[in-house]
Amino acid sequence: MASNVNPTVRRRRLGQELRRLRELKGMTAEEVAERLLVSQSKISRLENGRRSISQRDVRDLCGVYEVEDHRIVDSLMQMAKDSRQQGWWHAFGDIPYSVYIGLETDAASLRVYESLIVPGLLQTREYAQAVIEGMWPEATPSEIDKRIQIRLKRQDRLTDPVNPLRFWAVIDEALLRRVVGNRQIMTDQLLHLAQLSEQPHVTLQVLPYDVGAHPGMYGKFAILEFQEAMDASVVYLEGVTSDLYLEKANDVQSYAVMYEHLRAKALSAEQSREFIHKVAESCSP
Repeated sequence: MASNVNPTVRRRRLGQELRRLRELKGMTAEEVAERLLVSQSKISRLENGRRSISQRDVRDLCGVYEVEDHRIVDSLMQMAKDSRQQGWWHAFGDIPYSVYIGLETDAASLRVYESLIVPGLLQTREYAQAVIEGMWPEATPSEIDKRIQIRLKRQDRLTDPVNPLRFWAVIDEALLRRVVGNRQIMTDQLLHLAQLSEQPHVTLQVLPYDVGAHPGMYGKFAILEFQEAMDASVVYLEGVTSDLYLEKANDVQSYAVMYEHLRAKALSAEQSREFIHKVAESCSP
């Protein structure tokens, strides 16, 4: 369940507002950085929500932008205070993809395309462990356990009785055929997928081999959308050592169109469920 104060989302909202104030003032990030004797990269990180924003930062920026309305300043100062609070994921220590977790926790809907691995929100514990051990062979048992616990905790969004995440996944047939762990683990995972797909807020579509070439061959991606109009949609691209977040309207639209093409090529939700059951039967030990 999303917390009332999500620091990641607060940073994004505050950064967007600070960018808006700068643009209204007709100043570039370089000019602001020069006025405050800081680096341009700091201003950029503050505006894109990738860096924690202190109340002093807000005060200094409001001074540069000559914001005279105390209500606006007070509101921005409160957002800065909220953005420095800790989300549930901070209890697990340093997490390389904490920004994504913060966005996912507050998202209203999530659309994902996966070609090789069952989406994290749909994984069983045993499958998750097998995936993590295979992808990070040098990880210690404690690191593996931490990743598993985080992955399972993220799944609370799908079971939230009040505000469940609207989840749509297009998955390639390849990830259904690849036996991860062993045949029993994989069979259980496939049956779990079929069961979850029956939930009204979860839609699962399989992209079979026989569709041939398709837009998803560029690689996996996720599109996050939020309840509040001020929170722009985000495209998330996961990397090995770093992740990429696309927030420009044109970029998000390009991926949204790509996703519609994938949906059109994929089997329907009902056909996909039947397909998954057939694969599970063939995989059963």
